[in-house]
Amino acid sequence: MGEILKFPGEATKLGFRRVRRRGQRPDDPNQLDLFVAPTARISAFNPELSPFELALICDERGDARAEELYAKAIENQDCVADAFCNLGIIESRKGNAAKAFDCFTTSLKQDPRHSEAHYNLANLYFELNDFRLAQIHYEMAAEVDPSFANVYFNLALVQSINHDLAGAIKTLALYQELVTPDEARHADELLRNLQRLLSAKADSHLGS
Repeated sequence: MGEILKFPGEATKLGFRRVRRRGQRPDDPNQLDLFVAPTARISAFNPELSPFELALICDERGDARAEELYAKAIENQDCVADAFCNLGIIESRKGNAAKAFDCFTTSLKQDPRHSEAHYNLANLYFELNDFRLAQIHYEMAAEVDPSFANVYFNLALVQSINHDLAGAIKTLALYQELVTPDEARHADELLRNLQRLLSAKADSHLGS
């Protein structure tokens, strides 16, 4: 019987990824800064902001009106794929897995290369223990946005669950290259576990 991989405490799956700026990927130096001071009133928002931008501000503050504003953005054809993606996160956090699934897949119908929707859908499949589909969507998210570190961490977890230890080690190394040294150290124990298991697997093949 094969050894069961035990993840260290820090190796839990990294969470959902909200689309933070309309029509632009996170970390784009040219993106519009939508931050509004916490003391500002929602009713005092710049009237030039779109429904999606207003929804995003509410969402980042934890304001329940975000859901209604994302729906309005979709109705107005304003950043439809992004709005569905962020709605999916809200539904998932409310425990509505079916609605979250529908939002993420609808986002991908609008934009098949929507990296956040692929990543979030992969997280949803991970939570539902469908690791084959989780791996597929993590890989697609990484292909679209190879600079997003968290996707590699989660992909490495799924690869290890799917018994691809060599692939998981390679993927985790990519994660460590993209994050700060402190963040990279959080993955060290998982990496050691993977290397130990791969070595044990190789030894068992030699002895058979």
